[in-house]
Amino acid sequence: MRLSGLKRTEIILCPPFTALFDISEILKGKPLGLGAQNMYYAPEGAFTGEISGKMLRSVGCQYVILGHSERRHIFGETDEMIQRKVSAALQYGLKPIICIGETLTQRQEDKTLDIVEEQLKAALASVTVEQIKDCIIAYEPVWAIGTGINATPQQAAEVHALIRQLLGQLYSPPIAAEITIQYGGSVKPENASALIQEPNIDGFLVGGASLKAEDFTQIALTVEKIKQIEEK
Repeated sequence: MRLSGLKRTEIILCPPFTALFDISEILKGKPLGLGAQNMYYAPEGAFTGEISGKMLRSVGCQYVILGHSERRHIFGETDEMIQRKVSAALQYGLKPIICIGETLTQRQEDKTLDIVEEQLKAALASVTVEQIKDCIIAYEPVWAIGTGINATPQQAAEVHALIRQLLGQLYSPPIAAEITIQYGGSVKPENASALIQEPNIDGFLVGGASLKAEDFTQIALTVEKIKQIEEK
């Protein structure tokens, strides 16, 4: 496997629920993380079709994606619901990958920074100074996902800088500097290098490209190469 030698780049796989157990078995002894694509905030109860944090832990998950744009806009998840999910994930020892981002209409109305601030503060409303260290933030410009319209590295960097600044205000600048902020707007092998070189972009939340082994591998190797150069 070409990714087995990565030293500076962490990879987290987030397959569908039905594949979690099998993937967990395959990943035993390998330096890859396992996460789920969603979870419900209640630990147990009559919630047919939902998956709890306890269930995710039982199949070996260490991470969970919360607040993904599709969950927000297709399934109607609110900021309050996402906040409850973040709190529950941390309670069960899962590291939440918290997604935030604006729609095309919101960007056109120059509301990007307001929306990002609102979603971030809501998601982290009950997250303590100690807990934030286990959180990953993912910026998803909804208008750049599957639309053929890509955010420029500069547009992405502007929002990532705001997120870092907000984290510094909510916690402290030193803590904010240590938090991973991912970019998740149609990342491809063609734009990965330019994006990862921007300040405050620490990694990627890869969508469609993760379904193509060669594309995903190329993105990971690109990140590793840039991080290696930056160390020198």
